[in-house]
Amino acid sequence: MARWGEGDPRWIVEQRADATNVNNWHWTERDATAWSTEKLKGLFLAVSVTGEEGGCQVTEVSKLEGEASINNRKGKLIFFYEWDVKLNWTGVSKSGVKYKGLVEIPNLSDENEPSEVEIRVSLAKDEPDTVLTELMRRSGAQQIRAAVAEYISTLKTEFTQGMILPTENGESHTAVPEAKQKAAPPPTHEKAVTCPSSGVKIPTCKVRMTETFLTSPEELYRVLTRQELVQGFTHAPATVMADKGGKFHLLGGNVSGEFLELDCEKHIVMSWRYKTWPAGHHATITLTFTDKRGETELQMEARGVPQSEEQHMRDGWQRYYFNGIKQTFGYGALLL
Repeated sequence: MARWGEGDPRWIVEQRADATNVNNWHWTERDATAWSTEKLKGLFLAVSVTGEEGGCQVTEVSKLEGEASINNRKGKLIFFYEWDVKLNWTGVSKSGVKYKGLVEIPNLSDENEPSEVEIRVSLAKDEPDTVLTELMRRSGAQQIRAAVAEYISTLKTEFTQGMILPTENGESHTAVPEAKQKAAPPPTHEKAVTCPSSGVKIPTCKVRMTETFLTSPEELYRVLTRQELVQGFTHAPATVMADKGGKFHLLGGNVSGEFLELDCEKHIVMSWRYKTWPAGHHATITLTFTDKRGETELQMEARGVPQSEEQHMRDGWQRYYFNGIKQTFGYGALLL
């Protein structure tokens, strides 16, 4: 062991308050199985597609067996996950006829990219042939792969906090995941806030995002506050009561909150949270609409976002709000 001031600083015991496993340098492991189970269920149950043939939605996660963990070895995070998944889906044709089907994902693991994951779509036993099967194989499988990609992304951000332990002066080293992550603007760090349910202080940050839509502020405001339109761009059941103090629940309950202020065509202020955040903790989101002569610039500012959720927050808003609105209502071309 090196003496103070000598040798590789990662091995100097005096830098750690407890003088053991310096900065988790040797090996630490965190079990992510329980969290992954809830996360995958929520993501899969939000899968819903529509087309000229009718609509289909995943209605049940009938099998979800496997495990997930995060290992830290010498400052690198190694992610392991392996799942065997079976889903039930229900389709309704334009004429109102209902069909039932199955989806199998036999090997969802860290060995494959989301685009490589095998997805088998079929009809349930004794169900008559329907064109809705092809809709699920085409659009449904695409949404399932997107859900898998979001799971992987959030797995690599939700459980990294604390994997590299602080040194004696309170500083910590950030582990670098082996897989490259999408670059994002650095968050603005805020003071830690106390979680109402646990009394534990949560480090938070401020997140800003800006997007331009080819529509008027009036129309964009309607899309974000009308329940049937919100269900359209999220492709999932939603409850939206767009009045001051009104509640909302989106994406199968994975997102919820309350409207704090509503100024038509100008701004919306919401208390907003992901289901996976600590109980009782909400961020405050302000949406500001700016008329750009035929276009609308929408600025989203979120305060009180848990630091570990910063990238998850950006990915979720980009996918479910910005891209979802453009895809559904044709308010702008997506940049792929």
